[in-house]
Amino acid sequence: MNVLIKSATIVDVSSKHHLKKRDLLLTDGKIEKIASQIPNPDQRPEISLENLHLSSGWFDSSVCLGEPGFEERETIQNGLKTAALSGFTAVAVNPNTQPVIDSQADIQFLLSKAHGNPVSVYPIGAMTQQGNGVDLAELYDMKKAGAVAFYDYQKPVQNPLLLKLALQYTRNFNGLIITFCNDKQIAGN
Repeated sequence: MNVLIKSATIVDVSSKHHLKKRDLLLTDGKIEKIASQIPNPDQRPEISLENLHLSSGWFDSSVCLGEPGFEERETIQNGLKTAALSGFTAVAVNPNTQPVIDSQADIQFLLSKAHGNPVSVYPIGAMTQQGNGVDLAELYDMKKAGAVAFYDYQKPVQNPLLLKLALQYTRNFNGLIITFCNDKQIAGN
């Protein structure tokens, strides 16, 4: 993509251009030049919008895709396309599918369906088998396959010993446990 972006406010705290209006010249999809004004002698297409802001890609830490099982809700490809069009360059995908993402094969499926997409996918595997809070899932195998964390999506683990076991077990391979803190015995109605 060869384009000239005119008068965009750059949002990047690590840049000397942070919160300044600048023109950006893109050649083959990469930023070639940033300046207060850039002429356009080769008549590239220009993007010039009121209140235009540019930032690095965004990361969404909790994405729910329907596939597998709920493709009518959203497929992996459509969800990632929507994420890209919304400015996201990476997403962490929850295991709230049918079947629940609770095995190495499920992680591999998700990553293979997302392969070649401009949005990076970081799978979150279920902490327990089928997300039912009874038996631990294949945590180590899912981590080896690419899972970044383990979480029974929006379901509290009612057995504190199971949570303790998951925390101790994942410590051996630097795994991350996410929990939905809602002890029903304490919360009551």
